Amino acid sequence: MTSVRALYERFRHLIHEAAKFGVVGIVGVFITNGCYDLLHSGYHVGPVTATTVATIIATGVSYVANRYWSFRDRERTGVARETVIFFVLNGIGLLIQDAVVAFNFYILDNQHNRVTEFVALNLGIALATLFRFWSYRKWVWLAPPAGDAPTGGQPVPAGSPAPARASVWEKAPSADLAGQASDLLHTNGHGYANGNGHANGHAGRAVNGNGYAGRASRPAPSSQDD
Repeated sequence: MTSVRALYERFRHLIHEAAKFGVVGIVGVFITNGCYDLLHSGYHVGPVTATTVATIIATGVSYVANRYWSFRDRERTGVARETVIFFVLNGIGLLIQDAVVAFNFYILDNQHNRVTEFVALNLGIALATLFRFWSYRKWVWLAPPAGDAPTGGQPVPAGSPAPARASVWEKAPSADLAGQASDLLHTNGHGYANGNGHANGHAGRAVNGNGYAGRASRPAPSSQDD
């Protein structure tokens, strides 16, 4: 169990993306099969044309679902760029699907076999889906820079500066008070500092713990001065 858990932790992000992508893919399969059957069987459209139209419809749904759900934690590089690359890669995926369907229909001459048509269509979808998943992660929605963890499921915009860290080293006010008391003691030989932080002397000023300064009282002359 420990090794399985460690393996899961290592590939957790990939597993989550693949699972979401798979859900979107299943929805796309139903859309593609439904549109293909409607066009090819209902309107007698050719198999390659029916596959192309059905795939384009499914691709539009797939783009929205993948951008805002499957790969929402990845970097955003602009809707225009993502859209262009997404549909170029889907065009390649569409060629893969069309090639499988055309091979079954024209090369193998399975023109009236509904079972082989269904198998060929979905085999093409499976191969194209593998290519799409790999290519989306590599070129459309890029991985965030190393060390940048997604926050709250929100994407991290490219080029965003790292938040500044608050300094924990701050000059304590008591250090200033201690410095003032020390200066008074050095400049006035008769001055002294008591436990409450007061500095007294003939020419000194008292500095208390609250940072206030006041003129110190002159001590009474001793009897030896007489």
